[in-house]
Amino acid sequence: MITIAMNLNDVLDITVYNPPLVPDDFEVPEVLETERFRLRPLTINDAVKDFEAVMESEEHLRTVNEPGDDWPSGLTLEQNLIDLGWHQKEFQLRTSFAFTVVDLDESSVLGCMYIYPTRKPGYDAEITMWVRQSQVDEGLDEHLIETVTSWIEDSWPLENPGYPGRSISFKEWQALLPQ
Repeated sequence: MITIAMNLNDVLDITVYNPPLVPDDFEVPEVLETERFRLRPLTINDAVKDFEAVMESEEHLRTVNEPGDDWPSGLTLEQNLIDLGWHQKEFQLRTSFAFTVVDLDESSVLGCMYIYPTRKPGYDAEITMWVRQSQVDEGLDEHLIETVTSWIEDSWPLENPGYPGRSISFKEWQALLPQ
């Protein structure tokens, strides 16, 4: 018989296994606004509008996601709600940060942006984003990447974030072995 002794607090505290991405004294910026969009934390309250944006953009998302990633294939509204709840909890724990991109009156989700920890050598975060298919030809993708890159550089304590599929190809990103 094998006995495993574990501290119950460690089991319940995900930060033991996924430490915060930013220092405790860092005040996470929660809103970024331009003349075209507002970026704010993604929450379960965004589930329906987010799901609509994802489903409208399913084919486009396959072209901007990491090769081999078939998300959002098979996504349901219920699973989207679960995913958004998970993102919201990670934001509260400061282990990763998911933001929704909404139009200024918040009537529509235009995309999302994610800041994840990484163990890739030379990088301290992985930042990905997507915009709704209907916004690609409007130039929102370029506006979002330029705005987010400046915001991260000016307002976040990240030394060298990686932007897979943007400033580094997915092939190069995947070839980096975790430390």
